[in-house]
Amino acid sequence: MRRNNRFTQIQSVNSVIRVLIFRQGKAETSVIPLSDSIRAHRTPWVTYVLLALNIGIYALTAVFGLVDYDQVIQTYGLIPFRVMRSFDAEAVTDLISSLFLHGSLLHLGGNMLYLWIFGDNVEDALGHMGYLIFYLIGGLLASAAHVLVNPTSMLPTIGASGAIAAVLGAYLVLYPASQVRTLIPLGFFVRIALLPAALVLGLWFVLQLFEGFLAVGANADVGGVAIWAHVGGFVIGALLARFIVPSRSRKRG
Repeated sequence: MRRNNRFTQIQSVNSVIRVLIFRQGKAETSVIPLSDSIRAHRTPWVTYVLLALNIGIYALTAVFGLVDYDQVIQTYGLIPFRVMRSFDAEAVTDLISSLFLHGSLLHLGGNMLYLWIFGDNVEDALGHMGYLIFYLIGGLLASAAHVLVNPTSMLPTIGASGAIAAVLGAYLVLYPASQVRTLIPLGFFVRIALLPAALVLGLWFVLQLFEGFLAVGANADVGGVAIWAHVGGFVIGALLARFIVPSRSRKRG
């Protein structure tokens, strides 16, 4: 039975690699995590609040139309050129407020799914206040990475993905042997497999990095995904977790 399980996992790994390659690096829409094998020992209140804030803000603005959402994005989104021109209190506010705005239900749903699955475990390791500070610092520095790569862009950048990328980086360091229950689309069929977190998150990062290098030199005002916020957030999260949490406290499975 153990050999059969191992063979099944190897087949699943091969399927994941093929899907990621043929989808040209769109890992966030190709391989969908459903849950992980690590259970938190404390209630993740901060993760719950972050989920509620992101969903609530999107509902009150974009869904119910209580305000002009386009104006909200222009006012509170992160515009790299504006930050580079004058790094003042307003720029810092934009760096934070942009983390709680999303452009569509798909954008919101994808970010919240990753936060729901991986955030509780990172909060468990860092504690409530430590996790909140980590999340905000990770998001700020991820946004800073995007600004530095695209300093002249006038396009507003929104979304929690930079902060969540930091959560993913920290999760990989803290729980390297964790297993992730993953949905793998294979044409007209889907497969659910239990895969190592190191594979799921490691490939996600490699493909973000690959897309980031492909995007270097492209027109920053065309639109799309802030790839370097993902890359920067992941690296920052991994480094912070490595230095904050003692190695003996990290989980191996």
